[in-house]
Formats: sequence, structure tokens, C-alpha cells
Amino acid sequence: QVQLVESGGGLVQAGGSLRLSCAASGRTYSYSNYAMGWFRQAPGKEREFVAATSWGGDYTWYADSVKGRFTISRDNTKKAVYLQMNSLNAEDTAVYYCNTNPPNSGPYSWGQGTQVTVSS
Repeated sequence: QVQLVESGGGLVQAGGSLRLSCAASGRTYSYSNYAMGWFRQAPGKEREFVAATSWGGDYTWYADSVKGRFTISRDNTKKAVYLQMNSLNAEDTAVYYCNTNPPNSGPYSWGQGTQVTVSS
């Protein structure tokens, strides 16, 4: 499978913002055919759904815990998906991953993820 590469994580204070990016390169594939999502995994916890966007980017879905604070978007010409995270709090600390939604529905394997750490 093709591995997606996540970037944009870092250390921020509570109330701050980050924008995560996810992209694939090196191979030709039908990126636009898939709904895409962001997922996260905190230490000692299972990976959980964060947000998703339809293949055309016209519909979005969010976990209740991030609704109103996070915004997912995609640019199919760049084969990229983004997650704008505002009003971050300590509960958002996790490794963030992107994949199809549902996960593993397409040719993309899990990448390394990008670490987001929010300090109080």
C-alpha cells in the first residue's frame, strides 16, 4: 500500500493552534475517489476518529470532542488533506494519523503520524 505522510505537529500551549497536513507522493493513484479522515491515538488508549471529509470535500464529519474547534479540508489537485486545530487543550495530546475513512478502505497504509502535544 501507499503510505501517507503526516506533518505539522508540535508543542503548543492550551488555546493555541496547529495545522496538520497529510500527503502522498511517488506513485500515481486515484486519491480523489476516497473519503479521508484524521485519527489520533493518545498514550495507553485506542486510536480514535477525529474528523473526515467526503471525496469532494463538500461534506465533513467531526467527533463531538473536536466539533467547533477543528476543521478538515482537502485539496485533490495536491492529493492532500489538512486539519486545522484551534483552541487546543491537553486532551488533544496524541499522535495524529490520516487515512481513508473508514481506515484501510483504500491503498494507504498507516504512516508514522505526527505528534501533537498541548501543555496547560
